Amino acid sequence: MMKKVYEMVNETLYSEILPNGLTVYLLPKPGFHKTYGLFTTDYGSIDNRFIPLGEEEFITVPDGIAHFLEHKMFEKETGDVFQDFGKQGASANAFTSFTKTSYLFSATDNIDLNVTTLLDFVQAPYFTAESVNKEKGIIGQEIQMYQDDPNWRQFFGIINNLYPEHPLHIDIAGTVESIAEITAEDLYTCYNTFYHPSNMKLFVVGNIDPDNMMTLIKENQAGKKFATPQPIKREFPAETLTDIKKVDRLEMPVARAKGILGIKMLTADLPTDNKELLRFKTAASLLWQLLLGTTSKNYLRLYDEGVIDDTFGYEFNLDRTFCFADFGGDSDKPAELTKAVKEILLDYGEDEEINEANLSLLKKRMLGKFFQSLNSLEYIANQFNQNLFGELTLFDLPQIIQSITLEDIYTCGQRLINADAMSEFFMYPKGE
Repeated sequence: MMKKVYEMVNETLYSEILPNGLTVYLLPKPGFHKTYGLFTTDYGSIDNRFIPLGEEEFITVPDGIAHFLEHKMFEKETGDVFQDFGKQGASANAFTSFTKTSYLFSATDNIDLNVTTLLDFVQAPYFTAESVNKEKGIIGQEIQMYQDDPNWRQFFGIINNLYPEHPLHIDIAGTVESIAEITAEDLYTCYNTFYHPSNMKLFVVGNIDPDNMMTLIKENQAGKKFATPQPIKREFPAETLTDIKKVDRLEMPVARAKGILGIKMLTADLPTDNKELLRFKTAASLLWQLLLGTTSKNYLRLYDEGVIDDTFGYEFNLDRTFCFADFGGDSDKPAELTKAVKEILLDYGEDEEINEANLSLLKKRMLGKFFQSLNSLEYIANQFNQNLFGELTLFDLPQIIQSITLEDIYTCGQRLINADAMSEFFMYPKGE
């Protein structure tokens, strides 16, 4: 078992890759009462075209199947796994993103039993035609709920503009029509391909003894059989900037209009070195804060002019096969909002907000928030799995943050900010 000490955050991480390929991370937190386990597969909603395990030809599966599979994993021939966790004093859940599906529990007691239950239920699929058809109605209602959410529709509106050919633009849950096509056989095909231990990571954090916990996990995995792993081959459309839809709009029953500006970056232009990639992602977050964060003069000016309000915000997404940023919120002047943000971004090279003093303050703020967040086991586990860059982990972030310079900020701007890569999406109250 590997042991790595992160002195700056006072954490010790234990890890090991088991013979079946499963990567296990253990983070003991003495003094904590709760333990949190997260079992994640590198499989999300965008993985809808791939070569199934043991086959040679690409197939395309219905949209929303990764999320559907997540729902079905909790139902077994013997009953609902949620009830098992409940009897053992644990709270359980799961979630699907664009690139990952995670299953989790948190508990203060029966930790060994709950870890075993987590491993066993995720590694024992049980799908029948009857249960799959029954789930379609439940997920259909969930899809409709998101379709009625203006913020969700705005987010996917700008993604659809930026990635009209990439499966990223498809709702994670799919559509009522696409999930109607899903069969039990489809679920087994996806499960067998993407839920192989070699494509998964287990992270346990809390009041645990790492030696005893690793022994428990090893014995559990040694008692199971899995197919011989093979590299997973996924297929995605070639990405360009020419396919970007420059502007689109939608009317919904909302009280105020919304405006959002998006910027797409081709993954071929990203750094290939893991450390440089993490530095790039961190520098991008600082660049947005410098230009449009709540402490910037740009933000205060737009706020005073009534162009933005406190709903204004931004996101930066960098993950497997995609990289984009978006900026927006509610506004009575949505066209002015996106125009102003666009001008601020394009003029970043001359913006007085980008200076040593502001960067130093924002780095301290970022570090402070990071250290504060380490009190949350949920944050540690979720962010750890989302921010694995080769051998670099969440706990390397403080050093990365401290290393960012003004030159990194300008380099990041040069790579990201491009008028040809921008798009606007507007949402208006019905009838406007």
